[in-house]
Amino acid sequence: MADEAEEGAERGAEGAVERNLGEQPIAAVLAEAGLRAHDLVVASTVPMTHKMVARACKGRRLTLNTQGIVRAALEAATGKSYTLAQLFNYEGLR
Repeated sequence: MADEAEEGAERGAEGAVERNLGEQPIAAVLAEAGLRAHDLVVASTVPMTHKMVARACKGRRLTLNTQGIVRAALEAATGKSYTLAQLFNYEGLR
C-alpha cells in the first residue's frame, strides 16, 4: 500500500509519471568541484554520454542504472564517495 501511495505522489494530474523534477543536487556538486559534463564522460569506465549528465543535472527522471553510472563517473572524477541521495532528490526508475 505504501508503494501505491508513493507512486501516486509521483504522478501528475493526467496520471503520467512526472519526469521533470528540477535541478538536482548533482549540479551543485559539479559546480563546486569545477567539473563539466565532459569531465564525467572522460572519467567513466563504462559507455556514458554528455546527454546522460545533462539529464541528471536538469532533473529528468533517470533509471537507477543510469544514476549509478553518473555517480561512479563523478566519484572517479573527484576521488570522493557519494550516495545517490546526495546527488538526486528522487529514487530512480527500476
